[in-house]
Parts: sequence; C-alpha cells; structure tokens
Amino acid sequence: MMRLHLHLLSDSTGETLENIAKAALAQYDDVETIRHFWPMVRTEAHLERILQEISQNPGLVLFTLVNSETRRTLETRCRALGLPAVAPLDGVTGALSGLLGQAAKARPGRQHVLDAAYFARVDAIQFTIAHDDGILAEDWEEADIVLAGVSRSSKTPTSIYLANRGFKTANIPIVLESPPPASLYTLKNPIVVGLTTSADRLIQVRRNRLLSLNQKVETAYVDQEAVTREVAFARRMFADNGWPVIDVTRRSIEETAAAIIALVGERRGDVRGDA
Repeated sequence: MMRLHLHLLSDSTGETLENIAKAALAQYDDVETIRHFWPMVRTEAHLERILQEISQNPGLVLFTLVNSETRRTLETRCRALGLPAVAPLDGVTGALSGLLGQAAKARPGRQHVLDAAYFARVDAIQFTIAHDDGILAEDWEEADIVLAGVSRSSKTPTSIYLANRGFKTANIPIVLESPPPASLYTLKNPIVVGLTTSADRLIQVRRNRLLSLNQKVETAYVDQEAVTREVAFARRMFADNGWPVIDVTRRSIEETAAAIIALVGERRGDVRGDA
C-alpha cells in the first residue's frame, strides 16, 4: 500500500477542497492517505508554519487561496521543495471569466456569505432534525420532501444530506403493525418518495445495528420471512399511492439524494433540480 501525505490549504472553511480531494482519491486503490488540513489560511505567518509542516511531510499540495501574495509564496516554496501544488478551481474560474467577461472577485469563502440561501439551508436543517422518524406529522405539508421506508433504509442520513442542500425533509418509517397517519396520503406541497432495498441487504444492515447495540440478533427484526413481508408491504404502499421509488440497495447516500433532487426538479419543472 502506498502512503501519501495530502496537504489541503484554504483561505475559507476548506469544505470545497475536501470534497474535491475526496472525489479524486476515490479513483485509486491501496493508498493510505495522511491528510493535513489547513483552513482559514490568510496570513504569511500562518502560511510559514504550514510550509514547515509540508517540508517535513512532503506530498501533494492542494489549495484554494485567492490572495495573490500568499498564493505566490506557497507556489514558489513548493517548487523549491519539488512538490506539486495544485489549485483545482483555477480552470473553472478561468473559463467563467472568459465567458462572462469579468475577473473573479478575490474574496475568500464567498460561497459562505450569510445570504437568504444560507438561512434557508439552516432552516431546512432545523426542520429536518425536528421531523425525523415520523415526528410532528402535522407539519409535513411544510416540507419539500417526505421520505418513506422501512427501518434502516437510510431515511435519516438521506434526509440530513438533503437538508444540507436546502430541502426541508421529513421521514417516516413504514411499519406493518402501525399504519402511517392518514395525512401522509393527502399531502400537496411535498413530494413523497419511497425508499426500498433488498431484504438480504436490509437484514445485513439490521444485524450490524443490533450487534453495535449489543442486542440479540435472532428476532423478527432480522427474520428473513418477516423482513421480506415488510419490504413487500412498503413497496405495495408506494405503488398504490403512485409515489416514486428509489432502490437504495447499491446506492450511496449521495447518489440517493441526487436522484431525489432530480425528482424534485422534474416536479417543479426546474432543470437544475436544486433548492
């Protein structure tokens, strides 16, 4: 296994840089990555301390720095050390400047300004947390999305991911012995999406959950026949109500959320499918 020191330098929170690095590293196997994360790099003194660390642990340097002096210092020193220093957003901002006919604003973290969209996202997160697992069904009409699915079908993590994208999301477990409130079938504003998975995968996830809680793993909760019946019941409910269904068996949370956002976009007639 190869070992890689990865230095991430940002003059803001570094969230964008982390996502880029994560996406790129996913393309490689057998690499042990030692991550050195340096957010809010805005002074030469701060950069000097980081450069000492880089020289002691040479590797790949990725950065998003808009200050020309700080950036020039980093590039010069990395060149002297024989290390690659890559600014992954340069190609995009350069292309945009050419098409828009204007220079990019050299302001750190402009995507994190406290504008209306930011507060809408905060509101969506608060709503989603308060409406997890079938709670406060009387507020569901205020949601953008309602996710329905059997236990451990990734409803909660998907809801939180969608909330971070600005979508107010509620979710409800589908339980054979406990029918959902009647209001679920009369919702007008939110799109109701059914999440389903294979019985085998569901049993595996549930067994792992029980083991992590030090609970017995021989219960109806993981019984093959019972789980198969439970999954079939949920699928029949989705079909009877004409709700779109997403099979999460082989999907990551991000992939599931992307499919849901596309459904929201189609419903709104918005090609972006974003909040």
